[in-house]
Formats: sequence, structure tokens, C-alpha cells
Amino acid sequence: MESNSTEPLLVLTGPTASGKSALAIEIATRHDLEILSVDSMSIYRLMDVGTAKPTRAERERVVHHGLDLVDPWEDYDAARFAAYADERIESASKRGKRLLLVGGTPLYLMAILRGFFEGPPKNPDLRRELRDREDAEPGSLHLELESIDAEAAQRIHRNDTKRLVRALEVYEATGRPISELQRQFEQGPPRYTHRLASLSIARDHMRERVRERTRAMFEGGLVDEVRAIQDAGGFSPTAGQAIGYAEVLDFLRGDLASDLLVSRVRNSTHRLVRRQETWFRRMQDITLLPVEDERRDRPLLDLAERVFFAHAS
Repeated sequence: MESNSTEPLLVLTGPTASGKSALAIEIATRHDLEILSVDSMSIYRLMDVGTAKPTRAERERVVHHGLDLVDPWEDYDAARFAAYADERIESASKRGKRLLLVGGTPLYLMAILRGFFEGPPKNPDLRRELRDREDAEPGSLHLELESIDAEAAQRIHRNDTKRLVRALEVYEATGRPISELQRQFEQGPPRYTHRLASLSIARDHMRERVRERTRAMFEGGLVDEVRAIQDAGGFSPTAGQAIGYAEVLDFLRGDLASDLLVSRVRNSTHRLVRRQETWFRRMQDITLLPVEDERRDRPLLDLAERVFFAHAS
């Protein structure tokens, strides 16, 4: 699907805990926009504390799409989200509204802006073999991927069996790393014209933000939230690997000591931030907005507005 609107999509991204949501609400309020959340974990109902979803007051202030689409025990993927986003974008256009896409899930953003690298067809026998190997030797698929495609291994979490299997399946079928094939695909024309800005934060500032984000999650009742979801129906493999939730699940199973829980979540978040930053550096036509460099004459909100609206007629 290609955009039939003359107005480009507005996209605000950046690492986890960088302050995207707060800035997005300010932009949306000033310019009468609606927000489309592009976050692979905020699509799940009940997963509120660990995903730092917008508050009720923020949702009343600005219309939000892309939140609470499915239950945590349901399967969901980037293809379904891209179809949902297409429908929301078209609907907003018909209503005379513009959307501001906001989120830090690069795979979902790329699915909307660039579409999908389809790759070779699925190989059920190979998939079964790879999954069986991972069950017998946890971590073996990630190690194998590291040996043939270090770039993809950096982006794919060692517990994300679905994506690990697909990356190895593509290599087996083509003899080429999936990251190389995806890069070629991403250089093609976009599905939508767009203006893309990403928040950029110095590493020491990022560490402090992650520390505060983690503290707020646990003080906000993350452990109780995980218990409640377990009682209600549990987690799908994808939802269960969300940062914060995965570690609490390990803790509740007795696989992680209580005194290590908070630091494990912080460390997982730092790794996610590095993966996100790697993705954002690869994105074409992206403008970085320095969060801690709020120059007196060009505060962050002004910098974002220059990216999104400087060429508006």
C-alpha cells in the first residue's frame, strides 16, 4: 500500500525511556494530531506498568491508537500491526486528521514505512529441527546465527526463537545473511512518504533514565501485574519476552533471585537500547534530536516541529 495523501507521515522514534511519549503528546496537542503507538508490547491488554503506556489523562488529552489490541496470551506480529496501521492511517485521512507515529519498535516501524522482506518460503522440516535443537540446547540458535550473521544476532534476542529460526532458515535457503537481504530491501522506495525524527541521548543520561524507568516499574506494581496476567491466561512467547515481564517470570519460577531482579531488568533495558540505536542508525532520512542539548533558542519541541512542519505550506 502506498500513501494516497500529499501529507507525509510524521514519525517520532528513539530508545526506550528517552521521553518519546511526553514529547509526542506536546506535539499532538499543539498541532491537533492523533497518536499511533508503534510499540510491540503496548499492543497487549493488561501489560500496562511494564510498558509505560500513556495514562488515562494523557489518552483523554490526545486520541491514541495502537494500544490494547490483543490479550497477552494471543499471538501477534509485525505483519498484523502493519495492516492495522494502514487502516488507521487511511481512516484518519478520511476524517481529515493526521497521525503522529510514536514508538521504539524498529521492526514495526519498518513494516509500516518499508513493508516486509518476504524471503524464501517456509521450510517446516528445517523449522522443526531448529526448534528441537533449541529445546535441547537453549541458546544454540543464537550462537549459530552469531557465526554467520553477527549483525542479525545483535538485533535478535537470544530467546526470540521465532526470529532466530527465520534468520537461519533464510541463510539455509539463500546462502546469504538475512541482514544483507533486508538491507537491500530497505534501500527500496518507501510505502509512505514520511518525516522521521529520533531522540538521541548521551549514554550517561540514558543510564539514569533507565534506572528511573526501572524503579517506577517496580514501584508501580510490575510483579503483581505479571501474577495477574499469569492467572488470567498467561503470556504468549512474544509477550513473555518483554523486558521486565521476562525477568519477573524468571523470578516467579524461582530461576532468578529477588536481589538480582531489578539489576537484571536494567541490564536488559540497556541491551535493548543499544539494539534500538543500531536500528535507528540504519534508517534512511532520519533526523536526530539531542535531548540533553536543549539550546536556549531551539528547545526540543521546537527542533521536532522544524523536522515535521518546516516545509508545510
